[in-house]
Amino acid sequence: MRVLITCPPMLGQIEDFKPLFSRKGIELVTPKVVQILSEEELIQLVPQVDGWIIGDDPATERVFAAGRQGHLKAAVKWGVGVDNVDFNACKQLGIPVTNTPFMFGAEVADIAVNYVIGLARQTFWVDREVRKGNWPKPAGISLSGKQVALIGFGDIGKATASRLQALGMHIRVYDPFAPHTLSDETNYRFSAFPEQLEEADFVVVTASLTPGSRHLLNAQSIGLMKKGVRIVNVSRGPIIEERALIEALQAGQVHSAALDVFEVEPLPADSPLRQFEYCIFGTHNGSNTVDAMHRASQQAITYLFNFLQVPLREEDWSN
Repeated sequence: MRVLITCPPMLGQIEDFKPLFSRKGIELVTPKVVQILSEEELIQLVPQVDGWIIGDDPATERVFAAGRQGHLKAAVKWGVGVDNVDFNACKQLGIPVTNTPFMFGAEVADIAVNYVIGLARQTFWVDREVRKGNWPKPAGISLSGKQVALIGFGDIGKATASRLQALGMHIRVYDPFAPHTLSDETNYRFSAFPEQLEEADFVVVTASLTPGSRHLLNAQSIGLMKKGVRIVNVSRGPIIEERALIEALQAGQVHSAALDVFEVEPLPADSPLRQFEYCIFGTHNGSNTVDAMHRASQQAITYLFNFLQVPLREEDWSN
């Protein structure tokens, strides 16, 4: 039996898991992956394996169809986001597939708060200036009492809301689908997007990418925001229309943005976003802690082994 792994964070810890696969008689296929493999590369690889642990690769109908014609029996999407995986194709082809939800809420929320503080106090810019030999002392803005428009109230959104509230910020939530409790309604305000968006000092995006959320932040919605708003995105790049964001940054409508994700990843060298010195950029790395990666990888292996009917016991993890 062979298993393909194309998830970079899991590949980074693969030495921890090789003994388990070896004991189960499973051969690992671990190509070098920076961010994703191409659809054509996957069409060549996937038919040769029985199981596939997917990263952010284009797990399309073509890829799964090729896999079904070969040896592919099951797949697991490592992580929470599933917008790159054609679950309908898997259903039609009879390929069991799942993701690993509720793995990274705290970790990504920590990064979101880090970005909020960084934009408020320009700490990232100060660091860059000090490295150049300068000694700037910018006047930032206080967080207590500031208004946050939080777009998305799933695992990550809820963890982000509680952290920002602890800083004394007021949270208005936009999520028509996420369930919330009476306690949530006491602590936060819930609105239909884009109601009261003009009140926000910070807009923090923690939503899943769906047809309804794609380009939710566009020229029209950004135009409703107050001048000097700060925007954070730790979910998926295409939720923000980057051209509209660039124009708003150039016009001063948006003071600065902290983006862990982009419409095209890695961020192109010629992206106009690079010209804005107060902005903060990440590498789609918000969930990447040693602890969280290991936890999610264990969950992905557990799901895949169940699909493949490979027995797995608690003591297997400690050997």
